[in-house]
Amino acid sequence: MPRHLQREIEGLKKEILSLGAMVELSVREATLAIETRDEVLARKVIEKDIKIDQKEVEVEESCLKVLALHQPVAINLRFIIAVLKINNDPERVADLAVNIAERAAFLATQPKVSISLDFAGMANKTQLMLKESLDALVNMSADLAREVCASDDEIDTMNRQMYLIVQDGIRQQPEQLESLIHLLSASRHLERIADHATNIAEDVIYMIEGEIVRHRAEDYRL
Repeated sequence: MPRHLQREIEGLKKEILSLGAMVELSVREATLAIETRDEVLARKVIEKDIKIDQKEVEVEESCLKVLALHQPVAINLRFIIAVLKINNDPERVADLAVNIAERAAFLATQPKVSISLDFAGMANKTQLMLKESLDALVNMSADLAREVCASDDEIDTMNRQMYLIVQDGIRQQPEQLESLIHLLSASRHLERIADHATNIAEDVIYMIEGEIVRHRAEDYRL
């Protein structure tokens, strides 16, 4: 690889990692705001979303510049295409973090829900999927990407369990209906974040192996 192209590729890796770190922090803070009923933290997540939107545009512009100036081929071309595709996923994850933060801001003003929900467990597993999907990209690890894909079923199961618990809670404590619906909405947003992490992992597999694995879950189930 020409040295100047290698520098550009390394620069792209740093940019997508920087975007990923911003998004990971937003998800972590949004879920913490729900767990701790911290309205101030929730508002902080909402306010900084514009910076993530700006970063996404910067990454896209960098990819297009490298394509135009260097006309890369083979694995380098696949890497840039993967980054272009992946770039949109963290930004959407950040939007979902904002949605969770909005739920947290509301819940902070309400009496605490008195049913047992493992929201923290689901949040931790989702955050790990997001982190590992970006690690797989930077380290070019198809094995790690497949682990991320295989984890998606577990998040789906947790989301279904959350729905059943909330459904039961509404029957038992109808006065908490609105708060329970907001918690269920936050759970659904976590499930969507896991889907975006899976999208990133699938694009990493394509980048490394040149193989499209979407809609082929049986290939990476553990």
